[in-house]
Amino acid sequence: MNLNRNALYMLIGGLVVLVVGLGIYIYDKESKPDGVEVKIGEGGISIQEN
Repeated sequence: MNLNRNALYMLIGGLVVLVVGLGIYIYDKESKPDGVEVKIGEGGISIQEN
């Protein structure tokens, strides 16, 4: 009985970690602006399409 309960806690913990990780990934993807990014630095001008 104790082993089954520990396995259930591990499964629930793994699902929580998965949901949090997926949420962070989606938030990061949605928060980036679409279009072209232009950076001017010491190495010159950099243009990157998002």
